[in-house]
Amino acid sequence: MQTVQLVVVVLYLITLGVLALYGIHRSALLWAYLRHRRERTAPSVRFPETELPRVTVQLPMFNEMLVAERLIDAAARIDYPRERLEIQVLDDSTDATAHVAKARCEALRRDGVDIHYVRRSDRRGYKAGALEEGLRHAKGEFVLVFDADFVPHPGAARDLVHFFADPTVGMVQARWGHLNREHSLLTRCQAMLLDGHFVIEHTARNRSGKFFNFNGTAGMWRRSTIDDAGGWEHDTITEDMDLSYRAQLAGWRFVYLPSICVPAELPCDMTSFKSQQYRWAKGSVQTARKLLGRIVRASIAPKVKREAFFHLTNNLAYVFLLVLAALQLPNMLIRRHMENPTLLLLDVPLFWATCGSVGAFYVVAHGDLYGSRWQAIKRLPAMMALGIGLAVNNARAAVEGLFGRDVEFVRTPKSGATDASGGTVEPRYRARWSWHNALELGFGVYCSGTLLLAVATQSWASVPFVALFAAGFSYVGLTSLLEALRRPSNQGPENMATQAPSTHSSPSPQSMLS
Repeated sequence: MQTVQLVVVVLYLITLGVLALYGIHRSALLWAYLRHRRERTAPSVRFPETELPRVTVQLPMFNEMLVAERLIDAAARIDYPRERLEIQVLDDSTDATAHVAKARCEALRRDGVDIHYVRRSDRRGYKAGALEEGLRHAKGEFVLVFDADFVPHPGAARDLVHFFADPTVGMVQARWGHLNREHSLLTRCQAMLLDGHFVIEHTARNRSGKFFNFNGTAGMWRRSTIDDAGGWEHDTITEDMDLSYRAQLAGWRFVYLPSICVPAELPCDMTSFKSQQYRWAKGSVQTARKLLGRIVRASIAPKVKREAFFHLTNNLAYVFLLVLAALQLPNMLIRRHMENPTLLLLDVPLFWATCGSVGAFYVVAHGDLYGSRWQAIKRLPAMMALGIGLAVNNARAAVEGLFGRDVEFVRTPKSGATDASGGTVEPRYRARWSWHNALELGFGVYCSGTLLLAVATQSWASVPFVALFAAGFSYVGLTSLLEALRRPSNQGPENMATQAPSTHSSPSPQSMLS
């Protein structure tokens, strides 16, 4: 075998091996979930009705004109003793959201709701800074956070607060639901990805004694836990994940409640979805860079350290996914001219360790949540293709998180969408065409050419995998291009979503093929 061929083959197998390692980890999470899924989480002690603690509901927002009023009204409907419930609207907006939110707060105050409109003159720290500022004035012993695209149900505070009767509990997280899950193929795939995170990952980690993270919203904190862990810090763009690990390293216990669902809006367009994924991928790697050393040195169980490593680094798998996409064509050509291709037979178990774990992971999650595994199987190819298509976007984010120092947030535009209505994303909240979108189209063309070659050479074993790569990159790239072309021609850079800090935080789901 020539040197160049050997290098390509070895790099190809190493890349598959790394992806398979993350796939095996995913399978381990699935196994842990299956062992613990029938367990029920309930508070060991409950507060008497007359002794319910004071709760502060924080609603951080930035330029959320289409959903601000919906969130504020939902928070005002929370069923909790009025004298023990405080609501803070933490608004950093630079558009008409400020007028909408302030007017609604004033109207609710006239109706007797203890609600405060908090507006900062300095946006330092973005969402973390807003939460920190609100905490300085909060009256509650416990803090319940909802982002702008969520619609909390009236029982949200009562569902979570009783777990804090245990003085060791520092945070309680609810599961995310989806207001517009059936709106489009894109939202159905997003829901499937998030359900895997919230049904399997969180449950498996929490019930098997490992660390898991607050997701930035739909969770309640003990205020003293935040203080004990060092408070909200601004040096990553996933302040929720950062604080979660610091709090658990300080000895606080977290509780996850998969039975408590708080619905939220999924991004309806590809550009918004990619900006959200970019932030989550970059922030998780920033948190890994910041905290992995501390985690390794901590006096905690080895299984907790291992899980933290895979959890915080899983988005680096997108870098290897891009390498795999680039190597498909030369690997196929080399395989045809090798006299003894036995070495490359290793890719069969490696591929199955990667793709098989993905299929089982999301099919089980979907089946347990909605009762239909067949529906999940039908949606699985589209979901996997979407995950592959995100590789350029998320690999770029992971590399920037590993080596860069930028901590500016990128907000996710909201539309006010539900299943019955797709909502309307305001033109000034849309993002512009970027160089990495062209790279997605380039990978789409490249993988499509590889697919044609696989068919022409009757390399049938490669066809399904290459087809997923071609479909994923083409779908993400073309959809991004079409959305950019629909952007009004008079839209200036100052109005782009890429320039606006976010209010939404990170669930940090598993990389789709990690």
